[in-house]
Amino acid sequence: MNKANQWSSRFGFILASAGAAIGLGAIWKFPYVTGTSGGGAFFFLFILFTLFIGMPLLLAEFIIGRNTGKEAISAYKAIAPGSNWAWIGRIGVVSCLVLLSFYSVVGGWVLIYALMSISGQLIGQSYGSLFDTVIGNPFIVLGGQLLFLVMTVFVVSKGVQHGIERANKYMMPLLFISFLIIVGRSLTLENATEGLLFFLKPDFSEITASSVLYALGQSFFALCVGLSCMVTYSSYLGKEVSLTKSASSIAFLNLFVSLLAGLAIFPAVFSFGLEPAEGPGLLFVILPAVFEQMPFGTVFLSLFLVLFLFATLTSAFSLLEIIVASLTKEEQEKRVRYSWLSGLIVFLVGIPSALSFGVFSHVSFGGRNLFDVADFFVSNVMLPLGSLAIAIFLSFKMKKEVLYKEFMAGGTISTKWFELWLFLVKYVLPIIIVIVFINLLRSY
Repeated sequence: MNKANQWSSRFGFILASAGAAIGLGAIWKFPYVTGTSGGGAFFFLFILFTLFIGMPLLLAEFIIGRNTGKEAISAYKAIAPGSNWAWIGRIGVVSCLVLLSFYSVVGGWVLIYALMSISGQLIGQSYGSLFDTVIGNPFIVLGGQLLFLVMTVFVVSKGVQHGIERANKYMMPLLFISFLIIVGRSLTLENATEGLLFFLKPDFSEITASSVLYALGQSFFALCVGLSCMVTYSSYLGKEVSLTKSASSIAFLNLFVSLLAGLAIFPAVFSFGLEPAEGPGLLFVILPAVFEQMPFGTVFLSLFLVLFLFATLTSAFSLLEIIVASLTKEEQEKRVRYSWLSGLIVFLVGIPSALSFGVFSHVSFGGRNLFDVADFFVSNVMLPLGSLAIAIFLSFKMKKEVLYKEFMAGGTISTKWFELWLFLVKYVLPIIIVIVFINLLRSY
């Protein structure tokens, strides 16, 4: 494999993978899904699912990708040639396309807000009304989505080492610093304690079959597992890197950022007398109000929105990369052409989601607009089903000695951890996913 299309270091790989996992999953989606799904009880389930289902699955994708050194579709073909298992990769690529199609819409919102903040247009606004105006304007949302995708395509077209990895090394550390500043201010607001109790004190009477499925789906969405993204990312990784340490680092970073997101949002929600079930616009309504209460708040808001845009882009890189990698295979001379072609297709597929809060707001299925339908389909159907398929594939199509070698490589780990991981992936994971789906069907 071309060295320019490999990670230069474990640190670069972790930052890129964490960026893929964190992005909108932890910062944008986690707070509003938590707010609509039970608060502290949902967060408790999310932690359990992340540690005992999401992280083992993340490691499973790492092992499949690093073992073959191939992108998602080719990896399954290499392990099970002449079979239909490659459809896991194909469906993952299509799901990534759908996910990026509505993800880029939110990325466009972030980009628009960043530009408005820098130009001073957010000062003194009614943030709830402003958000409704922005997402309801077809020219603004489509323009934002297009520009966001152009930025994404530009970086991905540069390759793994010189594009994706280089961008993440600067973006992610700056985002952490900015987030800590916001949390510090949010926790000092009046009535912040009420928000903390909502977020950190579980009330299991709030848990329903739907909220359990959402917690499971969020753990997959937040770690970017189930779509074979991480199969592709780990295929660029050297054999000397410990996959177990990398997977645990990414999972705990994700939980930490999710915790920061909750600490930044929910104390402010209750302080300003807003509803935690605000929905997808929660971040765009609350954070500007928090910054308004800070000295030099407009400066910090601009900084955070720019860094939030960076985090959003890091996730978009991973989603576009799996599409581009599946088209180019190892023929890197095709990368630039297929990057721009893939970006165009994603933009076209995302148009209905972009217009679902304005022009197409009257279109709904099962009480969900087109944006929510795409989100629900990927997050709560394709991610769990993809994860189930990956767990079954790894358990029955890969030799135990191969799994053991990849699991133990790059570090000193007890064999007991390998046996526990394999047990979780082979037996616990599939059972939990199936049970959650059966309960969901019963609830409808």
